[in-house]
Amino acid sequence: MEEPKVVGAAAAQAPIISSYNDKIRPLLDVIDRLRLLMVMKEGIQLPTIVVVGDQSSGKSSVLESLAGVNLPRSQGICTRVPLIIRLQNHARQGLELYLEYNGKTVPVEEPQIATAINIATDEVAGPGKSISDIPLTLVVRKDGVPDLTMVDLPGITRVPVHGQPDNIYEQIRDIIMQYITPKESIILNVLSATVDFSTCESIRMSQQVDKNGERTLAVVTKVDRAPEGLVDKVTADDVNIGLGYVCVRNRIGDESYEEARKEEARLFETNAHLSRIDKSIVGVHVLAQKLVRIQANAIAKCLPEIVKNISAKLDANVSELEKMPKALTSIADATQAMMRIIQAAKESLKKLLWRGEFDEYPEDNTKHGTARFVEMLNWLSDELHNCEESNLSKDFLTEEIKGLEDARGIELPNFLPCEAFLRILRRKVERISCLPIKFSEKYWDYIDDVVMSVLTRHSEMYYHLKVSAKGAAHNLVQKLREQSINRVKEIVEMEKLTGYTCNPDYMMEWNKLMKEQGHFINQISGKNMWPLPCSVNLQGFGEIQIEHLRQHSNLSILQQAFDLKMRMVAYWKIFKVRLVDSMALHLRYHVHNLVHHDIDEIVKELMGPDGHGIKMMLVESPAIVAKREKLKNSIKVLKESKDSVAKIMDRIVAYDACLV
Repeated sequence: MEEPKVVGAAAAQAPIISSYNDKIRPLLDVIDRLRLLMVMKEGIQLPTIVVVGDQSSGKSSVLESLAGVNLPRSQGICTRVPLIIRLQNHARQGLELYLEYNGKTVPVEEPQIATAINIATDEVAGPGKSISDIPLTLVVRKDGVPDLTMVDLPGITRVPVHGQPDNIYEQIRDIIMQYITPKESIILNVLSATVDFSTCESIRMSQQVDKNGERTLAVVTKVDRAPEGLVDKVTADDVNIGLGYVCVRNRIGDESYEEARKEEARLFETNAHLSRIDKSIVGVHVLAQKLVRIQANAIAKCLPEIVKNISAKLDANVSELEKMPKALTSIADATQAMMRIIQAAKESLKKLLWRGEFDEYPEDNTKHGTARFVEMLNWLSDELHNCEESNLSKDFLTEEIKGLEDARGIELPNFLPCEAFLRILRRKVERISCLPIKFSEKYWDYIDDVVMSVLTRHSEMYYHLKVSAKGAAHNLVQKLREQSINRVKEIVEMEKLTGYTCNPDYMMEWNKLMKEQGHFINQISGKNMWPLPCSVNLQGFGEIQIEHLRQHSNLSILQQAFDLKMRMVAYWKIFKVRLVDSMALHLRYHVHNLVHHDIDEIVKELMGPDGHGIKMMLVESPAIVAKREKLKNSIKVLKESKDSVAKIMDRIVAYDACLV
């Protein structure tokens, strides 16, 4: 829509802008309504004209000129909170002013407006010079004002004054960035003609979020103080102001607004330097026209997306609220909820730890219980294979010879004493006994983590049940852990008692190894050999050092030691496989009982002898109560927002129909 143009001296006698078009006015109304509902707290961004500037750049004076009312002014920082200024062109005579803050609407008389804003600011931000990000809203209904909504932010200052915190700059910067970062915001950057624009802190901040200046409009104030060279500054545009510049002269001293506008028109007509500036970018009336047009375009562009976002957010919140558990009001409800949660957790644990189904945790490999169990079994097998006791060639036959000498007694020649075998076996089993125990502890720690995670997920909405269920589950797992580790210790002790296997691989392996005995003994005796060999290569062992064995002149004990070694090697292979198999079957048995039967013990513990555990479920956690209330409030706001937008859209459609 094309705005009426008022230029030159005639502008001093006319309202700042004529009444806003009937089609555009409802759009601004709905945006103001959404802002009043604080829909931005729901993540819905609204098109907003944000007024920024360095301290004493003339921000408040610009807004005064647009609104035609007095705003707080001082030598120090005067805007301490975001001030939302809602200007509404009002055909009736007279002025309506009121402030909205802290849920209150306070009517204000024009002479007291600055005082009222200061009082409201003190209530919101506290007395003194501290700042706050909680906004005030000033509504101005007056004949001749432009239909605009703007947010005036605290002026940027780097040096704290008395009463301000040391980090005042950081606080102001954070508030400004909060408002100007959304792409829907229009940045009205107020610059003093007396400074180099490129050094202004407000320019630096706006360039961080709007590098090309596509949504930045600059207002140049105090033009009467530095008119020389101003035309070059605004035409060169060294700081990327995409929406252009407007040069204004604000009210000075006790001038009335009418007098100030007349003086502004005279200044730009008669000043030798300022008269060179294009008339399309000078005057408060031009600024009003530009802001109205920019605001209308922004609203028209953003409104469809706003409608879409409100609907999406509303649907998401309604869905989330429906998924939340209803507040439990009776023991029966609580019991039913608890049984449902335990059964759901039980089914999840069956999937993860028994059946190997991971659809509930497709991306979280740490919860894939059966796969992790196989990894742990492979770890145990590797540890047994690589441990010192599985080193076949180290100090070859030394332990066997000592074992035979210790077991020597009155016996038949070449008789291999069983006690020598058992002593060596016990020592070897004892040395690796920590591995199966460590493996079992590691696995039960893993089971505990999975059970806790699953129970937490299923009972998240019931705080007291979650705490109690996790405690009961932990106690159950610890009991099973203790039983399991005791059983593992029994398995280890059984292996120490005697050597036994019916596995035919034992005899096959022993016979194969014993084929090397004759060659081995010949290498040690060294008959018809010179020099004597230092080592011998044995199948299954590799290169074996044998010099230390020549000190034994009795070849018979070497033959017995070799036989004993081969028996132990063949049996140790059987033992390692049997131990891993036993651990696998034992732990699978316990996990089966856990997920199919033992998990039900949690219910008994939760119930307690007097049903106290169930009664605790009737008390909702503060977090759940707060979340439910937050969702309800959010849904209420979003529904009101959606209804407000729908009504306005209906009005626009009806207006369009009338024009056809």
